[in-house]
Amino acid sequence: MNSVVRVPLNTTPEQFARLQALQSAFAEVCNALAPEVQRTRVWNRVALHHMHYRALREKFPALGSQMVCNAIYAVSRTSRMVFQMPASPFSLAKLGDKPLPLLQFANSCPVYFDRHTLSIKGSKLSLFTLDGRMHFELTLPETQLLLFKVSKLREISLTRRLDGLYELAFWLESQQALTQQEAQAALDGQVALSDSAVPAALMPQSPIPDYVSIEVAA
Repeated sequence: MNSVVRVPLNTTPEQFARLQALQSAFAEVCNALAPEVQRTRVWNRVALHHMHYRALREKFPALGSQMVCNAIYAVSRTSRMVFQMPASPFSLAKLGDKPLPLLQFANSCPVYFDRHTLSIKGSKLSLFTLDGRMHFELTLPETQLLLFKVSKLREISLTRRLDGLYELAFWLESQQALTQQEAQAALDGQVALSDSAVPAALMPQSPIPDYVSIEVAA
């Protein structure tokens, strides 16, 4: 069974501004990569990494190496939704040999984290920003802490809610037989952003997320 734990972040105005800057920078990297997906028709995560990581890393040094990797993941993930899901009007099955449309990511796009960019130690949460690590006191109900102990952490995303609060979402996949070491690793945020194909449970119902606009090729 898959579960999601949502953690709103009680930010100061300065922390809010730092998260906003990170989200904008993340979208900027996604928008730099999206034309390459359109041009090459390649969105496999590993292939995109080999083809474009070095150039993106040089172009966006402030974002750091791992966040560039996570932006590549975001573009690959979104492209899979738009170009592979049967419900999408832009799926390859419908497009045929027509040019791919261009994906454009709004500044409201999710920011994806992994074990290098976010960690939980006890009640302390630490996450990457453009200006260094940001720290929060994390208080979760016992039922949610138990989910971390018995599940595999598959994905972490930061989004801004309609009420303006930033929120972290932890996507968990149930594992009935974790060793004690694996359970502690999950609780400490040591696994995230699986390199395997994105599970269907992590995909939103709509094949075109609200933070993506589509520019159809002429």
